[in-house]
Amino acid sequence: MLKEIVFAAGCFWGVQAAFDNIPGVISTEAGYTGGALTNPSYEEVCTGKTGHAEAVKIIYDDQKISAEELLDVFFQSHDSTSKNRQGFDIGTQYRSAIFYTDNEQEQAARVKIKEYGIFFDKPIVTDVEKLIKFYPAEEYHQKYFAKKGQKSCHINFFDKDKFWKQKLNKERYFVMRQKGTEKPFTGKYVKFDDKGVYRCGACGQPLFGSDAKFQTECGWPGFDNALPQAVKIRKDYSHSMERDEVICSKCGSHLGHLFDDGPTKTGKRFCINSVAVDFEEQK
Repeated sequence: MLKEIVFAAGCFWGVQAAFDNIPGVISTEAGYTGGALTNPSYEEVCTGKTGHAEAVKIIYDDQKISAEELLDVFFQSHDSTSKNRQGFDIGTQYRSAIFYTDNEQEQAARVKIKEYGIFFDKPIVTDVEKLIKFYPAEEYHQKYFAKKGQKSCHINFFDKDKFWKQKLNKERYFVMRQKGTEKPFTGKYVKFDDKGVYRCGACGQPLFGSDAKFQTECGWPGFDNALPQAVKIRKDYSHSMERDEVICSKCGSHLGHLFDDGPTKTGKRFCINSVAVDFEEQK
């Protein structure tokens, strides 16, 4: 299914270049949105008085690329902590903003802001707004860098993968960022029953209470419930299977999978990798 989302992240020349040629992106178009003026020109938007931002409309196939993946490109290709400025471009027309077209995109945007917030010392200032009207920019602005044979300054502003490689050890990186699985019965929490809280091994967010843990025979720790809003569930189609993946709601790290064969009244079994969590003893 084709969907539409609009991103503002400074000069739209660079934003468009950052999204062109990404598998699953059908088309990109530079333009203006977020203001009140009808059919604004580049000159009018440049005054900073129209309320419009320079932006890029993305048409994408959600069967080939998700809103979450597009948001990763967005956050990694500009400084989302810079208010109304990207480099030497200053003004509200250069603000960081996400203009969503459905509830799924809005939710994904707010989750990603929370996720990327752990990487920076300053708060993220990205606006999240419903798209009302998008006005295409003049033709000479379309595919500007491609026409000039130049590279975009927006690409690789922040490398999330490099960050996690530096922060996590090899085993944790494999499981939490590459969606790997530790070998059964090797994790230190498989037969563990102390009282306390299990936290995300990447960002420290509390995930599971020890009262939700039960003994399993599958080889990995099992929990029948997660702490409120601690995890997110999304479909995982890897290895020719359809499963429910469990990820940390704060940093997006892979934790394990959720199954409907739990032995308690919840009927749930959160099958979690020991290496993906840290235990904090209850005092």
